[in-house]
Amino acid sequence: MEEKPNKKRPSKWLALINIPIQMGLIIFLFSYFGDWLDENHPHPKIYYNKILVMLGVGVALYNVIRQVNEINNEKD
Repeated sequence: MEEKPNKKRPSKWLALINIPIQMGLIIFLFSYFGDWLDENHPHPKIYYNKILVMLGVGVALYNVIRQVNEINNEKD
């Protein structure tokens, strides 16, 4: 008789722990790049930092939604 190896999958909650760290890192990097653009390429009407922070929030939210859907679709 063949015994199937008991593969222990990490809990779904364990996968959710990394999401806030990823969100913070994505938003921080977009903000940092926006600050760099504002300092090195100033423009009187365009604030790159504000634009890139909002873009970073959108990318981070997309990443969260994608990861949560992926976790929910995993077969137990």
